[in-house]
Amino acid sequence: MAKQGQQQLDFWSESDGGKIIPTSLHTEMQRSYLEYAMSVIVGRALPDARDGLKPVHRRIIYAMHELGLLPDRPFRKCARVVGDVLGKYHPHGDQSVYDALVRLVQDFSSRYPLLAGHGNFGSVDNDPAAAMRYTECRLAAIGNEALLGEIEEEVVDFVDNFDGSEQEPAVLPAQLPMLLLNGATGIAVGMATNIPPHNLNEIVDGAIALIDNPNLPDDDLLKLIPAPDFPTGGIIMNADGVREAYLTGKGSVTIRGVASVEQLGGKGTGKRQKQAIIVTELPYQVNKSAWIEKIAELVNNNKIDGISDIRDESDRRGMRVVIELKKDIVPAVIIDQLYRQTALQSNFGVILLALKGSQPKQMTLRELLQEFLEFREETLSKRFRYELKKAQEKSHLLEGLVLVLQDLDRLIRILRFANNSALAKTDLQTEFALSETQAEAILSMPLRRITAIEQQKIREDLDALQQQIAKLEKLLSDRRELMKFLKKELRDHKKRHSDPRRTHLAWQLLENHHNATQNAVELEVTVETTEPSSKPKGKKGDRAIQQTIETEQVTEKAPEKKSRVTNTKQPQPVEVPLISLTTELNIPIAEPQDITVQLTHKGYIKSFENNSKAAQLVDLNDDVTIASYDTRSDREMVVLTNSGKAFPLNLANIPIVKGKGRGTPLITLLPDSSESLVSQFVWEKNPESTEGLVLLSSQGKIKRSPLAEFADMTARGLIAAKFKEDDSLFWADVVSLEQELAIATSAGRILRLKADETQIPTVGRAAAGNIALRLGSTETQIGVSVLDLANNPSSELILITAEGFAKRIAAANIRAAVRGAIGAQCFKFQSRTDKLVSMVAIAKPRLDLPVTFLIGQDNDLGLRTVQMPLGAIPLEVPNSQGRSIFAGESDLVRSERVIRVVT
Repeated sequence: MAKQGQQQLDFWSESDGGKIIPTSLHTEMQRSYLEYAMSVIVGRALPDARDGLKPVHRRIIYAMHELGLLPDRPFRKCARVVGDVLGKYHPHGDQSVYDALVRLVQDFSSRYPLLAGHGNFGSVDNDPAAAMRYTECRLAAIGNEALLGEIEEEVVDFVDNFDGSEQEPAVLPAQLPMLLLNGATGIAVGMATNIPPHNLNEIVDGAIALIDNPNLPDDDLLKLIPAPDFPTGGIIMNADGVREAYLTGKGSVTIRGVASVEQLGGKGTGKRQKQAIIVTELPYQVNKSAWIEKIAELVNNNKIDGISDIRDESDRRGMRVVIELKKDIVPAVIIDQLYRQTALQSNFGVILLALKGSQPKQMTLRELLQEFLEFREETLSKRFRYELKKAQEKSHLLEGLVLVLQDLDRLIRILRFANNSALAKTDLQTEFALSETQAEAILSMPLRRITAIEQQKIREDLDALQQQIAKLEKLLSDRRELMKFLKKELRDHKKRHSDPRRTHLAWQLLENHHNATQNAVELEVTVETTEPSSKPKGKKGDRAIQQTIETEQVTEKAPEKKSRVTNTKQPQPVEVPLISLTTELNIPIAEPQDITVQLTHKGYIKSFENNSKAAQLVDLNDDVTIASYDTRSDREMVVLTNSGKAFPLNLANIPIVKGKGRGTPLITLLPDSSESLVSQFVWEKNPESTEGLVLLSSQGKIKRSPLAEFADMTARGLIAAKFKEDDSLFWADVVSLEQELAIATSAGRILRLKADETQIPTVGRAAAGNIALRLGSTETQIGVSVLDLANNPSSELILITAEGFAKRIAAANIRAAVRGAIGAQCFKFQSRTDKLVSMVAIAKPRLDLPVTFLIGQDNDLGLRTVQMPLGAIPLEVPNSQGRSIFAGESDLVRSERVIRVVT
């Protein structure tokens, strides 16, 4: 019997004669999940430590080998390759196979592309590759030689494909450690790998050093392989992060793009030259176009001040992004801001996780190299045994031929008097003491082989084979000779396929800077000079590295005509006084000030200093202010999305608007999200406050959460409420226990509800809440207003329909109800197609109070505003039809509707 609390399932088992086997649910779930997890880990997501390939990559390369797409053959359509891979080896989606093929071609994704492509295979701007019917591919030289050179020599095991109709290699006979050369990225179940690419020269040198000395000290190995080498270049800043990743298998590598300063503009007398930052390299896997858009966004939001223009001048020769600067701007400061606020400086999280056999394992750099060397030693042994077997078989046949050709007369006599081939073969075996295979080879020998020249050639071939056999036997019997051959093979690959390092190392640049003997060039920017006594270490060393690299980038392309050479015996390292990169991006204002924060209908937010003229400006014609907060800059705004997630926003981070500006899109100040913003509130983080956050869902469920739960939010936000899949957040605001709520529906009903603990009890963030208002099948909630009738008994509500009928009603005239009621009917429509679209509460009504109506089409395009005094809207009883308030001024066209009303 199953334990208490456990469920049982009955399974039908064919293997047990059709018996029903009771199985506990948790056991079956555990077994099934582990099988699924292992299939993802082994069969899809993680690379093999031996050949560095995932199954899909291995199948693509082997299928191209079978198609004969060698480097010296014509290109073939990628659709043909994808079709073969799907039909024979990889029964998954064609797009996933094509995406994997594309990455094997891209020189900005792979350090040493294994395939050569013809056509559009994408770009660093994240442009997608052309469809597979347009692009063509074939094996690259390194992919063919280093992965498939021994595929036919029985050096690796072959296994059945998915339906048993074909054989595929379990692993390719890699002659180079491809896992380290090209890296790998994969997310499995409960684990992930992120291996950076490396330089072939360094990896081969490190492998040869481990062959010579398996106990090579870590420091010596890291001198040979100092850091990753990314295909897009850049500068690696932190030696400590690289060392940690190599020695533990996990770490973080900081990469910077390469930026320099150039003088642009006229060269003639009187023409002002412009300074520009030129970016020629970006960190690995950074989307160039998205990065440029991010800079433009930061400039528009006044997060970076001093950039006048950005343009992309990249072409086939390489990357070139020009960032023009305004007058009197220090380029080094802008470069530092780009490092801190954009992907020009990124972190690459290294996880050296790969399959060792069929088990995932996080390994160190040494272990990865040793795993490859052990595999290569094994494949070489198999290859040499295979070659020895073939050489011995051929030598055996040639020995028989030589023996027989020494007595041709007896051979001819045997063949002449033999009645059939079987008898002739028997006679040959008897007369010359031959084996059956030797006799068979002699009978199959053409007559031209008995000529004198052919006999001499046979003897020469036999001598060469005997030498080859002796060499192979020595390689197989002496491990030192085998490893010597392996080192020679690695050096040959290095000679054919190596190239210079693309990614610079900051500590090496710093050392070169300190050891330079050339004259120093005087900069045209404000700098300070210091002379460190030794190579920096630790955090202070990283700071010095950052400053020196920035200085070298500034001076790299300084114009020669304007440079003044200072004759000094020893150059002084130049240190630019920049803000430390460890400084928080959101720097709080030292002295809090009174500000006004406004939000508009289109989602813009702006901040003004109190009593400024900008705060009194009228709204733009196509946008209106829907919320305004008189607060202080040291407070925080909480923004809620439709999924119920809350994000904090420091009011000090909202740019101050001094003119007639639209402001900043609120969504850009929050973490990236595809969700829509629903509500926001500003508070002082007072844990003793009796106020609570009331939340109402689209399906009418209401709840109250204590504000103390939002006191310690991080930038990642938190879940304020959990909803079902078909529900979402409709409205939220801070409400005290003495206030009331008015909830309106599109059918013209209003529920007036007290906001005390009886009607809206305080619950935790995970609670769903209770039904506040029962909705009909065709109606929706259109608005919620907070009422304070105890302090403002004359409060009114403005109601307006989509077709322009409006009225005012006294809030006190609406019948009070309890949670879960249907509410009171407060509008009588003149048309069946009309509906209530907006409700606004007026705490202290004045007839001269301006009211703004936002009018537009259903698609929210072509918005326009109509403004009138509050007295133009009639005050009526709840169940009345209102009045068409636009009849005398501006009739609504058929496609237009009233979107909302604000005061």
